[in-house]
Amino acid sequence: MSAIDVAWARRQFPALDQKIEGRPVVFFDGPGGTQVPRRVIDAMADYLAKSNANTHGEFATSARTDEMIARARAAMADLFGCDCDEVVFGANMTSLTFAMSRVIGRELKKGDEIVVTLLDHDANYAPWHALAERGVVVRAAGVNVADCTLDMDDLRHKIGPATRLVAVGYASNAVGTINDVAEVCRLAHAVGAMCYVDAVHYAPHGPIDVRALDCDFMVCSPYKFFGPHAGVLYGKREHLARLRPYKVRPAGDEVPDCWETGTQNHEGLAGVAAAIDYLAELGVRSAGPGRTPASRREALLSAMSAISQYESRLAAGLISGLLAIPGLAFYGITDAKRAPWRTPTVSVRIAGHSPRELSRRLAGRGIFVWDGNYYAINLTDLLGVEETGGMLRIGLAHYNTPEEVDRLLEALGEVVSSTKA
Repeated sequence: MSAIDVAWARRQFPALDQKIEGRPVVFFDGPGGTQVPRRVIDAMADYLAKSNANTHGEFATSARTDEMIARARAAMADLFGCDCDEVVFGANMTSLTFAMSRVIGRELKKGDEIVVTLLDHDANYAPWHALAERGVVVRAAGVNVADCTLDMDDLRHKIGPATRLVAVGYASNAVGTINDVAEVCRLAHAVGAMCYVDAVHYAPHGPIDVRALDCDFMVCSPYKFFGPHAGVLYGKREHLARLRPYKVRPAGDEVPDCWETGTQNHEGLAGVAAAIDYLAELGVRSAGPGRTPASRREALLSAMSAISQYESRLAAGLISGLLAIPGLAFYGITDAKRAPWRTPTVSVRIAGHSPRELSRRLAGRGIFVWDGNYYAINLTDLLGVEETGGMLRIGLAHYNTPEEVDRLLEALGEVVSSTKA
């Protein structure tokens, strides 16, 4: 079994040294963006200090920029399990998905269908729904409200001969549900459709293998897996070569460069490469004696396997503690036997307290969590909580500890007790 050296991991994140009123800050806000290791900060600063230039110039800083981008692309290819020329960089996942929906929309005609889900972040819903103005029919698969899982029977019913694309989240950023992406891709391909996967929330919590999933596209955001603000898209080479991107005329036609509009966030890409290197080192340290990974890809798989195991145990303690709080409503999977189908992100409400109030009171104790709908507005509508402030979201990462979970549970317990008093 792989095991994480949590003490070593925590030392890599300078943000974890912060204190509020003498108490260490607890970062349970990871689903909105994780903290970053020191090496990411250093890589970005070093790039700006020594290599800041645009690409393809006949001078040293430009050459170093080209080399850095190539390193970042190779790093992300190792995370996805794909080839370097199948990696596209962009501003963020939302911008990449809007751009890709516009490109794919070029090929669609009136009556063609796209299937989305009501479990997704709106960034994998709105860009596809916008194609309805072109006469495309957009069908939305429902959610099993009892445990906040994707209604696979409804999804199967929605996919048909006219389906051209199925957009699905790898995991819900609101309630942590992990979807059976391989099955969704199989269903899409069975009718000749493409599958577009939003892996933003899943990426910090488990291994990714785009080849095994056989997805056509996958998007993620490095700032959700210990990197800077940026967006990354995997696309099957056949699609990136066939589809016609919108671009300026001087830009080349080679894949993947033709997909990267304008000057990229170079310092951000330096940070992306450093974030992958952090995960790779974590994987080497987690592999155990005599089991040194043979490649960075293997090291990353080792890291993500160890992260998944550690976070599953951490989430089990969080969930059992939350369920013991009087008046608490829990949204999502609670059965420990189904732990492989959820990330360590949970959302709750407590009777008599708005999510905003709970978030504010926890912040006063140095515990950072989110409240609201987290852009998963279709889900909060279905759950009937959108008009009353959404939910309180607690998102764990591998740099969190059981002691931090206990602090949260104690704080919530005190809030409930003070209300009764």
